[in-house]
Amino acid sequence: MIEKMKFLTLTGPREDIDRVVDTYLSKYEIHLENALSQLKTVSELRPFAEVNPYIREYRKAAELMEQLALSDLPIRDISIDQALETVHSLETTLTELSSQKEEWEKQREVYVSSLNQVSPFIGLNYDIAQIMQFKSMKFRFGRVAKEYFSYVETFVCDNIDSIMFKCQEDDTYVWLVYFVPAPVASRIDAIYSSMHFERLFLTHEYQGTPTEASRLLQEQLAEADAAVEKLNREIRAALEAKKEDLASACKKLERYTSNFDVRKLAACTSRRSHTFFILCGWMTEKEALSLQREMEPERDLFLNLEEKPSDIQTKPPTKLSNPRLFKPFELFVQMYGLPDYHEFDPTILIGLTYSFLFGFMFGDVGQGLCLLIGGWLLYRTKKISLAAIVSCCGFFSTIFGFFFGSIFGFEDIIEAVWMRPGQAMTTLPFIGRLNTVFVITVALGMGIIVLTMIFNMINSLRTHDTEKIWFDTNGAAGLVFYLSLIVVIVLFMTGKPLPAGIFMAVMFGLPLLLIFFKEPLTSMVEKKGAHIEGGKGMFFIQGFFELFELLLSYFSNTVSFVRVGAFAVSHAAMMEVVLMLAGYESGSVNWLVVVLGNLFVCGMEGLIVGIQVLRLEYYELFSRFYRGTGRPFKAYGIK
Repeated sequence: MIEKMKFLTLTGPREDIDRVVDTYLSKYEIHLENALSQLKTVSELRPFAEVNPYIREYRKAAELMEQLALSDLPIRDISIDQALETVHSLETTLTELSSQKEEWEKQREVYVSSLNQVSPFIGLNYDIAQIMQFKSMKFRFGRVAKEYFSYVETFVCDNIDSIMFKCQEDDTYVWLVYFVPAPVASRIDAIYSSMHFERLFLTHEYQGTPTEASRLLQEQLAEADAAVEKLNREIRAALEAKKEDLASACKKLERYTSNFDVRKLAACTSRRSHTFFILCGWMTEKEALSLQREMEPERDLFLNLEEKPSDIQTKPPTKLSNPRLFKPFELFVQMYGLPDYHEFDPTILIGLTYSFLFGFMFGDVGQGLCLLIGGWLLYRTKKISLAAIVSCCGFFSTIFGFFFGSIFGFEDIIEAVWMRPGQAMTTLPFIGRLNTVFVITVALGMGIIVLTMIFNMINSLRTHDTEKIWFDTNGAAGLVFYLSLIVVIVLFMTGKPLPAGIFMAVMFGLPLLLIFFKEPLTSMVEKKGAHIEGGKGMFFIQGFFELFELLLSYFSNTVSFVRVGAFAVSHAAMMEVVLMLAGYESGSVNWLVVVLGNLFVCGMEGLIVGIQVLRLEYYELFSRFYRGTGRPFKAYGIK
């Protein structure tokens, strides 16, 4: 069923829009429309041109809440001013603490960098500051790859112009310091460079030997780490102390940030010295009346409700509201297309026919109960609509299992209430012996086709479509033709005398003529004048082939329901094969084969039957009466 809609127009002082949206509209589901495009008859409308004043504070609050990583905090209803003040005060405190933390972290990086520079030279037992003061001697701190260090040692032993001190080494490098007289420094530096010496530069900030400098730097680094950790605790404590206030402020700012986006769809208008906002949209009749009652005490707000506004071109959105049992079948309806607001909602129809046809094609008590229970448990735990549909299909499969006398493929445990699909036969005139299931499913298909024609006429009456009501293939003319065909077939099959030839000619000929001339007849009924596009010759040729296609479609659509009976028979045949493979006829039953066979048939055939029934629903039912051109109801609000 489709919810009845009301179009509302809400007007009030411009500065009051946030309160109105938060106090009233957030409680209800409303499909907002763009006021500028909908209210074209209202003069002097202009859009809102404002920057969201809450977005920065909301993002900051959300960021702080993420740092807390807490959930399920109590939420208090506070004012927007309190929310802003909470975020601002907490931000000020945290900014000061974060600034101190950042300074300490920068200092820590300096200590780490200095320590990394001096620690490789711990083996040098000489004051670094004094080395830096040398005038006549040049010093070089650096490293050399381990494989080249032996060449460096050999050079130093043979050359008295440099003194080298080895410091630290690892798997890759050896760190060292060498001293040379200033006059020959350039020549010695070139020799060391040729032996892959990489020079490193130390600053003048170190005091004492490298060992003493490293110890001092480690103490300073530990002090910086302690300061950073202390500030982290203070930041955490500040957040913990205000966590409930922050959660309430974040929730309030989230709502106001979301509410502010309503301005994109609102409009402004001025009267005298006052500026007013205008909001418009669709609500269900029940909620619209409830909102109207709630807003009665408001003196500065005006709410107008209309069912069919004359100046609105947009059609109402569609919101489905079906009984809980049929709600999962809305999935199939939405896959095909949402019904138009003025259209018949086929959810209950597809729920009944889909489950019924599935049960007919898959009649088995045991397997039906498995589908019923399994689908129900999956729906209860995961809320999957398809699981609920499977459960409904399993219920009908169980019923038809009793009708057919089948339980897990065994047909000798319970008696068939109705018939055995593989054994029941019927003798028909002209055709001969035929499986009774096929006859029943064809008759069932005829009934469903007649029902869809009636639904097509109802939908067409709602939309005032003259052609589809009277002259369409699925309209009154097509219904009379098809019913006449059914009557003649039933009389012939039951051996009853057929109507007179003249009467039959009228029953079949008049509807076909109406369908043939549907376009000019529609124009005449609507008083538009009979007009034939493309000329009379093309009209008659096109009409002839359309009638030929019509007769073929009636036949093919009716025979298409034979597949329902075919799957009922094939299901029984497949289970016979399973039992035969399990050795049931010989008396020695392999129960593992029985279980695996039932699982295979239940899974594979259940999937195929589900697809085939959906194909029948879409092509044989929906294509006759259903348009599916509705637009979804997109609700704004926190419900």
